[in-house]
Amino acid sequence: MKKIIFGIFAHPDDEAFGPAGTLLQETRSGTELHLITLTSGESGTNPDNLENLGEARLQEWQSASKLLGAKSTHFFGYQDGHMNNLDMIAIGQRIIEHITSLCATEPQDAEIELMSLDINGLTGHIDHIVAARATCYAFYHLKMQDKRFTRVRLYCFPAEILPEQNVDWIYAEAGHAKDEIGEIVDARGLRESIVEIMHAHHSQRSDSSAQIERLGGDLGLDHFLVKN
Repeated sequence: MKKIIFGIFAHPDDEAFGPAGTLLQETRSGTELHLITLTSGESGTNPDNLENLGEARLQEWQSASKLLGAKSTHFFGYQDGHMNNLDMIAIGQRIIEHITSLCATEPQDAEIELMSLDINGLTGHIDHIVAARATCYAFYHLKMQDKRFTRVRLYCFPAEILPEQNVDWIYAEAGHAKDEIGEIVDARGLRESIVEIMHAHHSQRSDSSAQIERLGGDLGLDHFLVKN
């Protein structure tokens, strides 16, 4: 049976700094992966003072996507840090149209899944929240018409990683209790490849270094909320 995953994220590095281990494990087992980024991440950190950070980050995303084994990538063109409710509805519709087009000729017994970050935004970033909610909106619309759509997995932090609310940047909710987490994927054996994928986003190296340090030996131990 063919399995397809659509990874839908707000920024070009969200898949790398989030569920990279799970996505890599999936593609190496034969899953077909398609990646969507809503923005170019042009408002991210710019340590090299690049003239066009968004363009550079999209190029980094292409490099990381190849390392992940993605079959296709698609950029939606939204402005980093400026998404809202109206955008969420429009994005949901665009996701539906994009996926419907790509899956039109796929076999009827295919298993199709959507993936994004936690619906609480993981770090609290409004773009993450919009991406996750638009992903769920699209999934439930698609599922009503097509039994091939099986679930949404939302990459999240467990309480052990984020035991309490964090306001170092913006407001991030505490991590989830064990009974809230629907699936744990252990891809820690792919650590070297995960780090390579994260480092492909060279302009955001401060974030990748912080994530690698924060997760330590558990880099690749991915936690998900699961919606069916």
